[in-house]
Amino acid sequence: MLSLIAQGASADLSGPVHVVDGDTLIVADERVRLHGIDTFEKDQFCGGNGTPAWPCGAWVSDTVRARYEGRMAVCEQTDFDGKYQRVVARCTVDGEDIGRALVAEGLAFAYRRYSMDYDIEEKRAAVRGLGIHGEGGQIPERFRRTRQRAKAAIFLTDAPEGCAIKGNISKAGQIFHMPGQADYDRTRISPEKGERWFCSAAEAEAAGWRKARR
Repeated sequence: MLSLIAQGASADLSGPVHVVDGDTLIVADERVRLHGIDTFEKDQFCGGNGTPAWPCGAWVSDTVRARYEGRMAVCEQTDFDGKYQRVVARCTVDGEDIGRALVAEGLAFAYRRYSMDYDIEEKRAAVRGLGIHGEGGQIPERFRRTRQRAKAAIFLTDAPEGCAIKGNISKAGQIFHMPGQADYDRTRISPEKGERWFCSAAEAEAAGWRKARR
C-alpha cells in the first residue's frame, strides 16, 4: 500500500535521518530526495588530467552520512517524484538547511534544472575550490545519462537486427517502448516473462501491446 505522500497528499516529515547517498535520505520511513541539489553518484569516480581515479561518489556519501546519520530532521515537501516514488523536500537539522549546507561546502551541486535556490552558494564554493569542484568528475546528470546509454548499447546487442522496440510487461499491462522515449534505456526485456522485441510499432500494436505514453 502506498503512503499518503505517494498517493499525492502533501505532508511534512520529521524523524531521524538515514543517509542513502549524498542527496537522498530516508526520514520517517519515506525516501526523500533533497530539494534543489544534485551530487556525485555512489559509484562515480573522479580524476583525469594526471590525477588517478578515485571514488568521489562514495566519498561524498560517506561525508554526508558522517554528518547527518541518526540526527533529527524536519522536511518540508516541495514535490513528489512519481518516477522513483519518492518525496522531494527541503530538510533541516537544528535549523540548518541540509541542501544549502552541502552546496555551500562543496559536497553537492545546485540542481538548476529544478531550482535556483542554491545558485549563489555553488558559485561561491566553486570560486573557493571547495569539495567536489575541480575534482575532474562529470556533472552527475551527465554521468547518469552516459551510464544509461552505455548500458543500453550493451543491451541492444541482444536485440534482433532491425528490431529495437522493447515490449515490456508491467502492472500497467503490455507496453512497448520506442528508442528515444523516456524509459527506453532503463527498460529490460525478459523473454521468460513473455516480454519481447518488435520490429515496428504496427507489429507491436497488432500483437496487443500499446505504446508508452512518454
